[in-house]
Amino acid sequence: MRVIVFFDLPILTKKERRQYAIFRKYLLELGFIMVQKSVYSKITLNRTGMETVLRSLRHNKPPSGNVQILTVSERQYQNIEYLVGESQKEVIDSADRFVVI
Repeated sequence: MRVIVFFDLPILTKKERRQYAIFRKYLLELGFIMVQKSVYSKITLNRTGMETVLRSLRHNKPPSGNVQILTVSERQYQNIEYLVGESQKEVIDSADRFVVI
């Protein structure tokens, strides 16, 4: 399963920029990888892991802005069509099995 987070947070004031930085750092600490500027993706091994990540995100959401979550299977994620640009080499986008050590 893949959890994709899309967010658009205000950054007009110093406090808003700090909240943006805290949320972005939280995503990275949780194991998310930046796909685009405000789009982050994380692989979960199963539905239980996905639900744990979703609960954590709901608990640590920023106080304002727009945050959206989309969950897709690895097969669906693998079918992303790139209109311009190409896939990032450091992002796993295949349905092949892998072992995390």
